[in-house]
Amino acid sequence: MWNITLACKRPFIWLRRFRKRCGYGVHSPFAFDLITNVIYEKRPYYAYADLRKRCKELQCAGEKRPDGLDKVNKLLFRLVNRCQPQTILDLGTPSLSACYLIAGKLSARYYQGVTFSESAFPETGAIDFLYIHHYPDSGETERSFLSCVNLATEQSLFVVEGIRYSADMKALWERIQNHPKVGITFDLYDVGLIFFDLKKIKEHYLVNF
Repeated sequence: MWNITLACKRPFIWLRRFRKRCGYGVHSPFAFDLITNVIYEKRPYYAYADLRKRCKELQCAGEKRPDGLDKVNKLLFRLVNRCQPQTILDLGTPSLSACYLIAGKLSARYYQGVTFSESAFPETGAIDFLYIHHYPDSGETERSFLSCVNLATEQSLFVVEGIRYSADMKALWERIQNHPKVGITFDLYDVGLIFFDLKKIKEHYLVNF
């Protein structure tokens, strides 16, 4: 039911955000580059075909969370490919997105867990790239963020799924944006991107993704 409701809303969401596309009106070089060269990047990466085939194999083998938002998976791949993190932490129910995260940088150390404590991530390590996908449970999403935020560095990128999927998630996204360690953020509706370089002017961008 959730996916059906979201699918019905999507054309109206796109229209509401139509003016927030392709970097129009964005003056920050960092934000403009990310929007035009990563978020809207259309190059057919060599890995996409292999990843799509791998995902079909996993679905046939009984993958419990078939991911209908293929564009989010591809974005995760591009973000990892751009950031080149040493560590990737994937928090939430195991999903097809893991293939895209790992493929973005094969040499990165990848950790997965439903919660931070289950992930085996070294508590003294820095989290370069974090993907949180607990969106049906805003409380668990917030706990995951708060467990990890002190391990973020100026180069870290956190991605939170479902920031606009419910009233609770919308309220949580506002709290995340106001966190003192958080710098620039991007609201893509399906996911939120969080950066931590406080030397850059703190701004919150809404992007029609």
